[in-house]
Amino acid sequence: MAADEPRCSLPVKITIPDELKAEVPPNLWGKILNMTPIVMTVIATMLAGLSSSEMTKAQYTRSLATQQQSKAGDQWGFFQAKRLRGALQAETIDVLRNTTEVPNLDTAALAAALGPRFDPPTARAAVDLLISGQLPPAAPAAATDAKVLAALEAIDHAVPDADLAKALTAVDDATVATELRAAQERARAFDALTKPVNQAIDELSGALESGPSEHAALNRAFTTARLRFAARRYEAEARMNQYIANLYELQVRKSNLAAERHILRSQRFFYGMLAAQTGVIVATFAIAARKRNFLWSLAAAAGVGAVSFAAYVFIFL
Repeated sequence: MAADEPRCSLPVKITIPDELKAEVPPNLWGKILNMTPIVMTVIATMLAGLSSSEMTKAQYTRSLATQQQSKAGDQWGFFQAKRLRGALQAETIDVLRNTTEVPNLDTAALAAALGPRFDPPTARAAVDLLISGQLPPAAPAAATDAKVLAALEAIDHAVPDADLAKALTAVDDATVATELRAAQERARAFDALTKPVNQAIDELSGALESGPSEHAALNRAFTTARLRFAARRYEAEARMNQYIANLYELQVRKSNLAAERHILRSQRFFYGMLAAQTGVIVATFAIAARKRNFLWSLAAAAGVGAVSFAAYVFIFL
């Protein structure tokens, strides 16, 4: 065999110096102490990720609250506009009654004046509603969930923040969403129910206005009935928009409450991360000072405290 050719040798036996063996006990506790810096680093990284995640959730819920507030503002705008229109209709009726004689609307006289235009069933149904002063029969509103109703009352009465938070926490997000969908569907159904009636009333009003002058008294009676019907319709629609707006406001309050909770959790997770990093630093100094038993135990205690604190935040806050 050549002199420079590598020879096959036996496995090298690694011997740990007695000084190192003396520093760390050769048992489970010693292994735990040796792993402390790594474990603390993992815990600190995990807590940093949780803190960042909670802050991201807080930003998302704040953005969601802004969108919900915009939708609530739209519904409040509809509510105010329809209340104003209804008030204008009522004031116009008062002006007509105070300035001229307004007879009662008579179906027979109206049929004679309109002729074939009065024959369609929608026209007759519209006239019946005008004479009775009633709105088309709409589906009754479903009973509001008791917890949702309690939360809405808490918002309306401006209860203290602590009581409001309890009322909001008791309401499930899915329940609010269900109530909101039901309210929106009821508003759309009412709009679809009154739309053909409004069209028939407009057609009859146009026919009367373009008719001969001897129909002036009948036209005043029809106009007064039409204004009364419109005032009641606007009032009913305004109340529906008001209820939808209140539900959106409830969602806004819940989103803001959730955002505050996520911010608090983010802060607490951040404090836990600092505690874990403190454990890493203490363990590092322990290695440098070769006093691992005491200082690494302190690092382990800091890590346990960090994990316990994080678990408390995750479960209870």
